[in-house]
This record gives sequence, C-alpha cells and structure tokens, in this order.
Amino acid sequence: MNTVNDYLKSGAIDIAPLLSLALNKTTTELYTQVGYQLSTEETNQLEKLIKQREQGVPFSYLSGTKGFYHLDFKVTSDTLIPRPETELIIDIALDLLDKQKSYDIVDLGTGSGIIAVTLADKCPKWNLTATDYSYAALGVAKTNATTNINFQQGRWFDATPNQTFDLVISNPPYIEENDPYLDDLSYEPQTALVSGKDGLDDIRIIVNNAPKHLNQDGYLLLEHGYNQQDKIEELLSYRFHNIQRFKDFNGQDRAILAQIK
Repeated sequence: MNTVNDYLKSGAIDIAPLLSLALNKTTTELYTQVGYQLSTEETNQLEKLIKQREQGVPFSYLSGTKGFYHLDFKVTSDTLIPRPETELIIDIALDLLDKQKSYDIVDLGTGSGIIAVTLADKCPKWNLTATDYSYAALGVAKTNATTNINFQQGRWFDATPNQTFDLVISNPPYIEENDPYLDDLSYEPQTALVSGKDGLDDIRIIVNNAPKHLNQDGYLLLEHGYNQQDKIEELLSYRFHNIQRFKDFNGQDRAILAQIK
C-alpha cells in the first residue's frame, strides 16, 4: 500500500482527511494525484495517524484545528472540540444586540475561545471578556483571538470580581455523571463536560450568581442539554423574565435566553 489511491481504497476511517494531513495536500490534490507514491517517512506518519484514529482519537485533535462559524480554531486535549450546535449561541447574540453599539460581554468557561473570539471578530465594538478555570485552555483561547479580548482565569464569576456585563454567555458542562454518551468523549476534558448527577451543578452556580454581575436589563444566555430546558427555566424564573427557548438545527432544545428583572 504505497500510493494515494491504495490508501483511498483501504476503507480506513477518515482516510482522505488523514492523507491530507500527512501529505499536506488538499482533498482536490489527493484525487488529482492518486498515483502519488508515499515516501517511507510519509507512510510512517500516515500509519501513525490511522492507528490513533482507529483508537478513537478525534480527528480534530490529530489535525489540531476545527472550523467554527467563520473561523478556524486551534484545539488541544485541554479544550473541547467545537461543535456546530454551539453556533446557535452566536446567532442568538448577534440577533439580540446591535453590532454598531458598545456592550460589555463575558463568555464564562471559554475553552478554545470559540464564542468570545467569534463575537469579537464579528462585532469589533463589543467589549469581550473570556474566562476559564484552566490556564491551559486560556492559553489556547489566546492563540485563537483575532482581536483584543480580556482573558481572565477563574471558576465562573470568581474570574470577574466586581465586574458587570450587559450579556453573560456560557456553554458550561451539562452532561450527567455516568451518562453513557461520555464513552464516546473519553479523549475530551471531562471537567468541561460533566456537571453532577443531573448535569446542572454548574448551570445552577451561573444562574444564581449572574444577577449581581448583570447591568440593568442585562441578559443571560446558556447552552444546555436536550432535556434540561424546563428545569433551567424554573431556575431562571426567580430573578429573570423575558425567557426565550431555542432549538438547534437538529430540533433539540439547546439554548435559553433570559433578561434580569
């Protein structure tokens, strides 16, 4: 098995993108150069990638990048892999606030920075703060920034003492402990995924502490699990109103927006 065509016919998982990665060729180049003979070094590199992929390592961790919205983001094992469902959060925020006005916005638990970086890039007049408990994750987010973002380390609002915002956004951990779905996510940081027995431990912290960090008429926007919307709306009802619920492109409950009373 020495040529591009040999490998393309092998049936190995993600073989075309793995070939592109190992050979630094586009998919188009692969299919127009199917007779290309791999060197020993290229073959060894490709076989290593194939083995890692077969073991379950996500392709994004092998390539080190993942596209989100209109940008490409660096990702590492210290951060979750960006998912298209989270693009809903961007759409909601862009529809909510005027792009030409200045707002103070915080992205809690920014990870690789996809929410804060995307919003800052789309809306340069908005003042973005991005927080994370993980120094490693913040390091990744900083490399992804295309504009000036205020990065602060700490757990949820501990990272923003005495600060208030017009919009608080978070895609926090929300998977239940021992959820079978976690078996497919073993290579991603579990602390960024799991949040107690019902998956709502971190969301409770954010909801309970958001009021003192929101400006008058400020908003809280959360991503959540498919079966959590009712419980989160109940949590929000004590201090928030104008609660809006959103579904993702798969028709699953995915986000909730609320305004401080």
